[in-house]
Amino acid sequence: MQMGSIKSRLSLVFTGFLLLVFVLGFLSVERLSEYNAVSADIRDRWLQNTRILGVLDDQTSDFRTVEGGHIFSLELSGIMAREKELKDLDRTILKAQSSYERIPHGAMEADLYARFSAGWNEYKIISSHVLDLSRAKHKAEAAAMYMTTSRSAFNAANKSLADLVNLNVTNAREAGKRADTTYRAALVLMGIAMFVAGLMVAAAVLYIRRSVSAPLGILVACMRRLAGNETDIEIKGTERRDEIGEMARTVVVFRNNAVDLALSRHELALQASMLEKMLEDERRLTALQRNFVSMASHEFRTPLTIIDGHAQRMIKMRDRLGADDIVQRAGKLRGAVLQMTNLIDNLLNSSRLLDGDAGINYHPIKIDLALLLREVCQSYHEIAPGAQIQDDIGEKPLTVFGDPKLLNLVFGNILSNAIKYSPSGSLINIAAAFESENVIVSVQDHGIGIPEKDLEQLFERYYRGSNVSSIAGTGVGLHLVKMVIELHGGGIKVESREGEGSRFTVMLPIKLLA
Repeated sequence: MQMGSIKSRLSLVFTGFLLLVFVLGFLSVERLSEYNAVSADIRDRWLQNTRILGVLDDQTSDFRTVEGGHIFSLELSGIMAREKELKDLDRTILKAQSSYERIPHGAMEADLYARFSAGWNEYKIISSHVLDLSRAKHKAEAAAMYMTTSRSAFNAANKSLADLVNLNVTNAREAGKRADTTYRAALVLMGIAMFVAGLMVAAAVLYIRRSVSAPLGILVACMRRLAGNETDIEIKGTERRDEIGEMARTVVVFRNNAVDLALSRHELALQASMLEKMLEDERRLTALQRNFVSMASHEFRTPLTIIDGHAQRMIKMRDRLGADDIVQRAGKLRGAVLQMTNLIDNLLNSSRLLDGDAGINYHPIKIDLALLLREVCQSYHEIAPGAQIQDDIGEKPLTVFGDPKLLNLVFGNILSNAIKYSPSGSLINIAAAFESENVIVSVQDHGIGIPEKDLEQLFERYYRGSNVSSIAGTGVGLHLVKMVIELHGGGIKVESREGEGSRFTVMLPIKLLA
């Protein structure tokens, strides 16, 4: 490599620049490593300590409460339930103690924890005597010991635990301050490194502009003229012995290269467009899969719990169940299975609708909407026997053109929401009648209602009301309802007051749209 070449000169400049950046970067990494060590100490020690001590505080308090519940429980079922709770809490406390003991601690923490552990063991011994008295039905003696000796032992252990929590919070605060100090020092050092690096870059840019950029600009102008089919031009710089001279000597073949480059760019643009479309499809598919998993995990839990509970009950009481009991429980099992079947049908229909053009799944035929609505009501009578569904549909047929599966999905979703967001046993009214060239269907409930601020966004995909966070759901149902109704050329509106209930009104045209 000749020292007069651009490559050699730039190599020297950037080698010095890289060395400087390396040195400053090494120092910055050292400071960041120190910060990382402090952060790791906070994460692996203090945060863990806080979490475990919080568990100990909650579980020991619960243990004390359940102990009292055991004393004052008069029925055997209540006593057995308290026994199980005490065993579960004892296992949780022992597990938390084991986790805490595996974390390194200072002398003061170890001393406080030893005092808590000893106090808790002393309390456990006294609690065992109290529970023995309670099991022997000496409730008065057990209550007296619970309010005196047991309380004193618990308060002593709890005070040691409270002191340990306060010490842990103080130490965590100090560790946080150390992390802040270390972080600020690292920022200062990195700021210096960036400033020096900026100066070096400015010097390199100035050199490149004078020695490289200006000659290259002349060559670029020549290449632009060549790109415009101007071939009668003078190419300067061919006598130079550096890289720019080599570039000047290759400009004569630029025209062919430019044509090849244009073709390559076009192909790359097509490939990039295809990749972007594939990526967007993959993102959409991933979002739908995540939505499906979330919906299934929430919505299948209730019927599965019902099936499991009744199955276990039938197994345990197999020798005592009569025919009527078996029929009743089998009916409840069947209702839960029907609920799961409806959920699966809804999920499959939802996936098909959300996966692309909804019209692909739209197969309208002449149907009796009154019969369809009665079937939906009957299904939910079986799925939710506690719901009071009152229909005002009448005996006359309500003939429309529509897709029965999609319309079943629409009214099943609306009725399911009315049941889900209403108190158990409250009245739900569903009515349907002809009105001009349309069939009007309304579903009225007396549930929690919808806040006024949520009404405009209620039918948006994945949107849920601000007052339903504690109720399972995904925000897909009403979006699908609106899609299907619009596919049929109809409309939907909602009237609601928070705390008073909601009224959904669906309008479907009688005639098939072209």
